[in-house]
Amino acid sequence: MHADDHPVTADQVARLLAQQFPEHTGAPVRPVEEFGTDHCLFRVGEHLVARMPRVSWAAEQAQRDATWLPLIARHLDVAVPVPLALGEPDAEYPFAWSLVPWMPGSTPDRVSDLDAVRFAQDLGRTVVALRDVPTDGGPAKQPGERGSSLAHWDDDVEAAITAAGDRIDGARARRAWAHCREADEHTGPPSWLHADLMLGNLLVDDGRLSAVIDWGGLGVGELAPDLLPYWTSLPWEEPRARAAFREVVGGDEAMWRRGRGWALGPALTGIPYYWESVPAFAERGRRTLARVLEDLGL
Repeated sequence: MHADDHPVTADQVARLLAQQFPEHTGAPVRPVEEFGTDHCLFRVGEHLVARMPRVSWAAEQAQRDATWLPLIARHLDVAVPVPLALGEPDAEYPFAWSLVPWMPGSTPDRVSDLDAVRFAQDLGRTVVALRDVPTDGGPAKQPGERGSSLAHWDDDVEAAITAAGDRIDGARARRAWAHCREADEHTGPPSWLHADLMLGNLLVDDGRLSAVIDWGGLGVGELAPDLLPYWTSLPWEEPRARAAFREVVGGDEAMWRRGRGWALGPALTGIPYYWESVPAFAERGRRTLARVLEDLGL
């Protein structure tokens, strides 16, 4: 557990609802099963979700979502959890929070008959649509954040490779990182990006990508981090799906090298960070590393 962690209970959510949104008093409140590192989620009745930050670095997301997701939603063909109401902290709970619509659907890995190519095309079109949303006034990505320069990750990546020890092949990981870092820096205009298009943030309903959730990384920077699904969220055993995603998104080889770096950097740093606390996340990092190495023929 992080030192800054503030777990939330259903009773706390029910109390905050009764105090601040009495129209929902008595609605069933139950935790959402999916695990998150920065929010606790609770169903409120059948149609709402309370998003409750559990760490200070997520405390501003409710207001940021309320400010920018309405703009994003107008340009996408998939649903986006635009906040319906913002809640305030109180003496027992320290963060602003939000009520958002419940998004039906399942994550792609839980859909047995997923059309991988169509899913990849839907996701690629979402990435392209974000590129076309006006960025005026949007929060710029800061050094080290996804959407800035990969150069800011060099020290963290090297430290992570060292800390991972024999859990990974450090020499191959360093060669892969060097390959990514050889890409030219982004010089074009910035665009909006989600910055965390992992499986758990994508929903499929009736056979199509239906929603993109958890916009905690939302900001204005370069597009390359949103190429992440190529190595993480598309079925790796379906090369046609990856090819379809790449065809829809387009871009030059330098952008794809940087995108590969934005898959690799968080994967490598996550392996030692989560090895004890959340082993599933550490294993996800090792899986992404293996895919990048295979993609590069290393």
